[in-house]
Amino acid sequence: MTQYLIAFNDEWVPELTAQDVRERGAAARALIEEMKAAGVFVFSDGGLDGSTVVCSVEPRNGSPVFTDGPYVETKEHVAGFWIIDAPDLDVALALAAEGSKACNRKVEVRPFLGE
Repeated sequence: MTQYLIAFNDEWVPELTAQDVRERGAAARALIEEMKAAGVFVFSDGGLDGSTVVCSVEPRNGSPVFTDGPYVETKEHVAGFWIIDAPDLDVALALAAEGSKACNRKVEVRPFLGE
């Protein structure tokens, strides 16, 4: 089994109604319960702040340099993520497709390097 990160992308200025948030949350929770029952769910967090409170840190001559904002300039940010333990990429992609549909968001799938 390989662990995969499924990252949910969001626009920096989301235009979601409270009803949208409730519906997406319910669909995501239902899918997470299915993944738990199948034994592939590891961890998730959907609580990343979409505000402009972002700081990048990079090493420069042995000292950290702090910069306001993300390290990649983009209109999207990671709104949340799931970590799953799937037998192969096909299973991970199928689960990502279900998550994308449930949350109505673009997702990105990446395998962890492993040991």
